[in-house]
Amino acid sequence: MSDAKTDDTKKSALDRYREVIEEEIFRELGKDADPRTAEQLREKIRARVKTDIEEELEKKISLVKRDLARELTDKKKTEGKVKAEEEVEWFERANLNTRVQHFLLLTSVLLLIFTGLPIKFDDLKWSELAIQLMGGIESVRILHRIGAVILMGISVYHTFYLVLSKQGRYEFIQLLPRPKDLFDLILMLQHFLGKTDEKPRFGRFSYIDKFDYWAVYWGCAVMIGSGLMMWFPEQSMMYLPKFVLDAASEAHSDEALLATLAIIIWHFYNVHFSPDYFPINWVFWTGKVSKREIMEHHPLEYDELMKKRMEEEQTMGKQQ
Repeated sequence: MSDAKTDDTKKSALDRYREVIEEEIFRELGKDADPRTAEQLREKIRARVKTDIEEELEKKISLVKRDLARELTDKKKTEGKVKAEEEVEWFERANLNTRVQHFLLLTSVLLLIFTGLPIKFDDLKWSELAIQLMGGIESVRILHRIGAVILMGISVYHTFYLVLSKQGRYEFIQLLPRPKDLFDLILMLQHFLGKTDEKPRFGRFSYIDKFDYWAVYWGCAVMIGSGLMMWFPEQSMMYLPKFVLDAASEAHSDEALLATLAIIIWHFYNVHFSPDYFPINWVFWTGKVSKREIMEHHPLEYDELMKKRMEEEQTMGKQQ
């Protein structure tokens, strides 16, 4: 039905077009014009009208392009201004105490990885080269134990930080696993599979952050406990049977490899190599995140901060 109407519209437009041409011919030559001359004039009129239409269309297209370009430019300026305003305000993600702990943990773990892997794979060529570059096997063992001491020290300090510090107690509570984390994981998997456009809304810590944190706790318990037994085998044998020491050696070696892979594949990607942060996320150094970032990745925390800020402003207003 609609196609028939369109054809009728086109036909009527062509008819009007012919009528205009005929009127123009009659006006120029009269009704008794020679048919051949009339047809030549008709062709000229058609060509002129076609040229006029094309020129008019080009002008309109140019105007539309100019208006669109102006709108796009204005939109980019507006978005850039909004983004700049969002970046102006910064929120503390990690205080100085936490950043120092993270730096010491990072230092100890990297030192343990660089010295531990050559010992684990001592029969490979690259391992021999790494040991030689670090001054020989005895130097490697000394460096490995220095890393272990730093790891044990920061683990003990962090435990006291959680107990004695108000911020530490708050963050520990926020890091406890909750049923919401499981639902967030399921929703995120559905989002990755294209089943839904909705993404989970995270608070201060997502299920990824919590997995990272508790994996470190588990890893430290296994690595420190097994490492101490291997460091002091005679003392360990006084209280434990031989098979426990053998099991500790295997656990230490396998857990070290697992931790290395988890740090490189899981942790580094999530905090540095993902498209949101690549090539590096500087929060580990500055301790601050932008308004845009906290709204995007931790919207529930942002809502809580805004609510707290509003309450403080109301309290100050009443006091004044």
